[in-house]
Amino acid sequence: MTHSRQAVRGLAAALAALVALTAAGCSSKAKTGDGKQTGAGGVKTGQGVTDKTIALGALTDMTGVYATLGKSVTQAQQLYVKQVNAAGGICGRQLELTVRDHGYDPQKALAAYTELEPKVVGYTQFIGSPFVAAVKPKVDGKDKGLVLPQAWSASLLGSPYIRVLGATYDVETINAVDFLLKEKGLKSGDKLGHVYFEGDYGENALKGSKFAAGKAGLTVVEQKIKPTDNDMSAQVSALKQAGVKAVVISAGPRQAASLVGVAAATGLKVPVVGNNSAFAPQLLGTQAGPALEKMYWFASPSLPIGADTPTAKKLVADYQAAYPGDSLDNGIVAGWTAAGVFGEALKKACADKDLTREGVDKALLSLKAHDAGFGMTHDLSDPKAPSSRQSVIIQPDKSVPGGMRTIRQPFVAEAAKSYTP
Repeated sequence: MTHSRQAVRGLAAALAALVALTAAGCSSKAKTGDGKQTGAGGVKTGQGVTDKTIALGALTDMTGVYATLGKSVTQAQQLYVKQVNAAGGICGRQLELTVRDHGYDPQKALAAYTELEPKVVGYTQFIGSPFVAAVKPKVDGKDKGLVLPQAWSASLLGSPYIRVLGATYDVETINAVDFLLKEKGLKSGDKLGHVYFEGDYGENALKGSKFAAGKAGLTVVEQKIKPTDNDMSAQVSALKQAGVKAVVISAGPRQAASLVGVAAATGLKVPVVGNNSAFAPQLLGTQAGPALEKMYWFASPSLPIGADTPTAKKLVADYQAAYPGDSLDNGIVAGWTAAGVFGEALKKACADKDLTREGVDKALLSLKAHDAGFGMTHDLSDPKAPSSRQSVIIQPDKSVPGGMRTIRQPFVAEAAKSYTP
């Protein structure tokens, strides 16, 4: 998930200006020692935690380029909070989730983060790699609130507070290219097209495709686009003229649908594989639907929402009961997984009698084999590494729940094993 470099630079500059203002605003608050208090049950508490509640934040996109996925992520997390609270909460406290929609606008994302920062222990959601990267210095420096973003850029690695759940875009793309090589006829000497968003998301994915291409003897034909570019006709024309044998797309669902639809209509009938955020099942109801089912696949950090696992089946039933009529997609899986990981960190922090931000961050590091119920475990003990290098290859299919079926079970390409994100 990405935006232009200019927007990121502007956001970072604005953030730097606001750091001093935020610090000044906080200085008037009375504190004792380091601001930590001992609350109910002898548990230390800090920002976002009282004797009765634990406040969490969600910075989402429900009106921008990832609106469809943002809605699903948010609703899944609201469902998680509702179920946890109905079961008694965590550490004798009820969870409170405050949602802010930034619409994939950098200034709105910064404003939302600044507003919620003093009020929450951390964030179960933050959509937008460049926005998360922009606040990273502040998170790592003074704030230290745990962030579990729905973003997979390798630029987010290295922080003990911002933790990527699943393979980063570069690793995921290496796995996707492996699928093209092993199962879709791509071979040494071929040209591989790569259409990608400028900025963190697309350019991190491009590193993966170039690494995989170097290992396999492929030539990458690049087509950089902006999030506002919805018609992929020019890109398809350039790729067709270049003679590509397959295409990787690291962009949004709209761009993927346009790319595949135009390619099918103009005779560029080659396999197209996307990153995990480059598909939404709602696309199957558009004119591009038939082409997507025939020539499109995407890599995912988990099994799809329609997977044949107990966790998936229960989540589908509960989600449909809570949000009747709403579509099923992998945003539900991403949202539920992140909320579950945050919940496990809170439970461990409670057991350690430390619900301060530092206590929750430390508790997360102890999760070395968290099973979210969607096909793979997550090791969160090393901030410098993604929690997994595995990917699942999924194909659009309107005949199955969630419009997606698994083509290749969780795997790690040989090239990805030796790659450093």
